[in-house]
Amino acid sequence: MATSEYVFDADDPRAPTEAQWAALSPAERQRVVDQLPSEIPRQTAPEGDRHRIPKERATQALGEFFRRQGRRVYLSAELPIYYPGERWFAPDVIAVLDVEPYEREKWVVASEGKGIDLALEITLSGSRRKDLVDNTERYARLGIPEYFILDLHSRRIIGHRLEPGSRSYAAIVPQAGRWASEVLGLDLVLEGGRIRFFLGTAALLEADELIGRLSTMVDTLVAEKEALEQRASSAEERAERLAARLRALGEDPDA
Repeated sequence: MATSEYVFDADDPRAPTEAQWAALSPAERQRVVDQLPSEIPRQTAPEGDRHRIPKERATQALGEFFRRQGRRVYLSAELPIYYPGERWFAPDVIAVLDVEPYEREKWVVASEGKGIDLALEITLSGSRRKDLVDNTERYARLGIPEYFILDLHSRRIIGHRLEPGSRSYAAIVPQAGRWASEVLGLDLVLEGGRIRFFLGTAALLEADELIGRLSTMVDTLVAEKEALEQRASSAEERAERLAARLRALGEDPDA
């Protein structure tokens, strides 16, 4: 956008450039943020469960991990992202460190005060060039520190990281089948057609695993409660039988 004054274009929605944003009043900035679409028309058809499930499991596992850690990390999937003067984009998964993780409809970099720290794309039936080439160049130019691709065509993970002061990515070389994320402080591993996250040797639990573990804990507690009640009932019955025998012998068990 070459003009010095910001004009919203519904056919090509973009956030103001840095110079245009600086010239706006707080009220004008809020109006701009409100104008930017939070629902973006799909450029490709939905790609089904093989595309959906890895996104959901990744965000759920990371969300639970950072919640337990007490760290403020914002996670989302397919959220419209607006960098200054840039056309919007919506990665399959994003992570932004040390910000309040409340619900959002869009991420406007100028309004939030920072860009995203990690992007994850899952390539299945859409344009492989978009994820493997175009996004790699664009995300590096925008200064996104890490970019990972789950390439379901070739069943591999591809990792990229910005070196200090660079605007082009260096490849993250896997070690023993693990891609280290400095942003997350975790390792990424390809397992069963999806990404699993590891902290050291421990895999982060996914939602179904957490539910299974909680169900097992509940079942154990119920069984222990029933066993205690059974023992208490048996003890009460024994006490009643002893009292009856004492009464039969002419002794008062309460004396």
